[in-house]
Amino acid sequence: MTTRGWNQNPVSIAQLRIMPLHAVTEVHGTPGLRQRLTLELAQLPEEPRVTVAEAAKWAATLHADQARTREPYVNHVLRVALRMLCHYRVTDPQVLAAGLLHDAVEDQPWAVAGITEHGPPPVRQALTAIEGRFGSRVARLVEAVTMPERPAGVDRIEHYVEHLAMVLDVEPWARVIKLSDFTDNGVGLIHTIGPKVLKSARKYDAAVPVLRELLDREDTPLESDVKHHIRGQLGLAQRRFAAILAA
Repeated sequence: MTTRGWNQNPVSIAQLRIMPLHAVTEVHGTPGLRQRLTLELAQLPEEPRVTVAEAAKWAATLHADQARTREPYVNHVLRVALRMLCHYRVTDPQVLAAGLLHDAVEDQPWAVAGITEHGPPPVRQALTAIEGRFGSRVARLVEAVTMPERPAGVDRIEHYVEHLAMVLDVEPWARVIKLSDFTDNGVGLIHTIGPKVLKSARKYDAAVPVLRELLDREDTPLESDVKHHIRGQLGLAQRRFAAILAA
């Protein structure tokens, strides 16, 4: 059985399921990532499968007009959820839904809240809307990984790192989402071009020690081999940051 990616090259289901997520993105684009998610969700019971599929559909709508430097923004949130599902062995539909929506409040609060874009970001209304669709736990996890507005005069890197340390200290499952998010952004930074690469490398490099400590905590709900895999990813990210900063 085969499917087709965005470039119309046929790909077997078996091949798609073993391809690295960034390779799926490069070769088959958003349709390939969506197909991979569909394949992985097929292994879950119907109720959780429907929950995650609904979150994926809403995320695609919310991020429809957003782009990263080389791709539609929705690719990022699809990879964050897929990484948890495929590599972290997370099957909790609420965690996967929160992963798909992890940037929605930060980037698209007006759309999430269903109001016209004006005035300050309606963060609380957006979180209430997520709670209405997916429950309080999903809203809480999304809130935990949503960066608050940086106060005037506060260093951007210090603000980022301190927020991670403070909020993730008490939200073990939010750590899992953030680790997948960070891996996609950090390890994937080498695939990115443009003026923000250097700034991102500095910011992400400062966060690695905090994330490594959070990962190693006993209450971080991942198996030991998964933690070992993520440590390797954090190390790879650091080496890539070093190369970017040296250049």
